[in-house]
Amino acid sequence: MKRQNRSTLTNPKFGNKHAWLLIALLASTWSSSAFANRLADIKSRGSLICGTQNASSPYGYQDPKQRKYVGYDVDICQALASELGVKLQHKPLSTEARIPEVKMGRVDIVAGSVAWLPKRAEEVDFSLQYLQGNIKVLTKKDAGIKTLADLAGKKVCASSGSSSAAIAQKVIPGADILTYQNISQCYLGLQNDKVQAMTAGELVLLRFANDSQKTDTPAVLLDESTATEHIGIIMNKGEPELKAAVDKALTAMEKSGELDTIFNKWLGNDSIYKLTRSFKVVPVAQLDTGTKK
Repeated sequence: MKRQNRSTLTNPKFGNKHAWLLIALLASTWSSSAFANRLADIKSRGSLICGTQNASSPYGYQDPKQRKYVGYDVDICQALASELGVKLQHKPLSTEARIPEVKMGRVDIVAGSVAWLPKRAEEVDFSLQYLQGNIKVLTKKDAGIKTLADLAGKKVCASSGSSSAAIAQKVIPGADILTYQNISQCYLGLQNDKVQAMTAGELVLLRFANDSQKTDTPAVLLDESTATEHIGIIMNKGEPELKAAVDKALTAMEKSGELDTIFNKWLGNDSIYKLTRSFKVVPVAQLDTGTKK
């Protein structure tokens, strides 16, 4: 059989063009069969490869004491694996790698605090909402800025490529939106008066606000949010069985109270943030949000 294939491919009458067409056809057939049903692959493998962010406390980060990755999203990955009846293979990812890793099939799903956006929904599928958060603005307490309208004519910093930057362009009229490589650089800019405000997720800004209380120029969060983000588990398109299984698992976690337990541990009463969970496990794309603008 192998002799016949080599003979065909090397036969001058067959031609290079036909040989490459045959190779492409075989590769396409193998790829389609290998990922025909990712849920079946997960069950057969006995493990769920679930990605989270690798440096985003409290969602997914390395605990220096335990020397392992922990966080809200890590616990969500573990709970989903348990609901599917398989073991967890956790894979920490950079923020930028979340969607590419899903599209290349290197992870089954990502619980990486990925907010639903129209452009993202064109690339990957989203599960039901399992997390919700507000995008806010941090400014110095003595800056005299009390509302989003007060930011007109002011320099506002956001992390490059973030949804916070895109939303700020639309909902803070008259402000000069600047993007730095990461949010820590924005905070340095705020401290050095290079910018008058910075915008990001509420929990991220709360950590900077707490740190600033030790300085001579404490910072505060504005009461108004620029948007509310609706966050789902992401997976490759064309996997309806996997999406249905993840949605079913999230619904079961809400009904059993497990989602409340994980929320309270990392974001609620058992955490430093003391937030109250007010969101439901519902379709992210059906929610009316500023991120859709």
